[in-house]
Amino acid sequence: MSTPQLPTPLTLAQIHEVVGGTVHGDLQTQVSALTSLGQSNSCALSFVTNEKMAKAAAHVQVAALLIHRHQPDLAIPQIVVDNPMLAFARVAQKFFVQAPPPRGISEQVIQGADVRIGSDPSIWPFVTLGDRVTIGNRVTLYPGVFIGSGSTIGDDCVLYPNVVVREGCSLGARVIVHSGTVIGADGFGYVQHQGRHHKIPQLGGVVIENDVELGANVTIDRATFGQTLVKQGTKVDNLVQIAHNVTVGEHCIVVAQVGIAGSTTIGRHVMIGGQAGLADHLTIGDQVMIAAKSGVNRSIESNQIVGGIPAMPRDKALRIQGGIFQLPETRETVRNLEQRVAALERGAQTSSRRSSGSKKRRAS
Repeated sequence: MSTPQLPTPLTLAQIHEVVGGTVHGDLQTQVSALTSLGQSNSCALSFVTNEKMAKAAAHVQVAALLIHRHQPDLAIPQIVVDNPMLAFARVAQKFFVQAPPPRGISEQVIQGADVRIGSDPSIWPFVTLGDRVTIGNRVTLYPGVFIGSGSTIGDDCVLYPNVVVREGCSLGARVIVHSGTVIGADGFGYVQHQGRHHKIPQLGGVVIENDVELGANVTIDRATFGQTLVKQGTKVDNLVQIAHNVTVGEHCIVVAQVGIAGSTTIGRHVMIGGQAGLADHLTIGDQVMIAAKSGVNRSIESNQIVGGIPAMPRDKALRIQGGIFQLPETRETVRNLEQRVAALERGAQTSSRRSSGSKKRRAS
């Protein structure tokens, strides 16, 4: 994607109306693009979030900055805000993200019986809608999307190409689902009998609440009974597996390649690092942080930071990791100590024999 560019420039005053803060510089400064601090663009707005970035800004040519603290040595116009990155996101959303006009419903859409579609839809060719599907207002369904029978898609949802929402699933409002994601595949449920695995029918569904975003190739399995639930505001990265009957709380962050096993419950504002694995039937408290590549096999109380395999308090995990890095030196130290102990033992045995011989000579 090219650098975001506006046909008609904004003024710093217009940006200030959106982000607030304090302006240092000419309110009529014009901005027509957005850029990162590493790329010079004399027409662009950029942002600074810390002192290291502020030093780098001295060597970058941009039209204006959103910044955490006024830098009087910089000649660049500045808007000082508490959270420059959030302000930058708001400017991008307000001025640079253009909602496409409604396309209507393509003639190449396959619809089952009793389908209900709200106002201003954008339903592209080769979308399939099963029986009794309900589509809210201003929903966008890109080519190859499949919505199974009895499923509901809320207002302002966007489902990118080749998303699958199986039967009996529900998406709230403003849910974004990226390509290749499957919502409502069967949970991994089997019972073993006489050496064979017999499938347990997965009769539940999936509920995705408002303002959730799911990355590409995410899989969220339907519940055995009841619902697999992802609560409002949660953001899920690419290639995440959420198993049957899992509950993910409000406003969580789940990073790429995380696997969450069945019937685990995750609280609010939890952050799970990439490639972490969570065992089944666990309870993860609110505001827990789980480091990347962690193996979580026990429940975790709220407000904990854990890491390692198995997961443990972060400070302990770091000490253990540090000890692993020092194993070659530790091994050499132990080997030297073993040699010294052996030498001392030989010396003690020699002294003991000499003492014993001396006593025998005195006795004779």
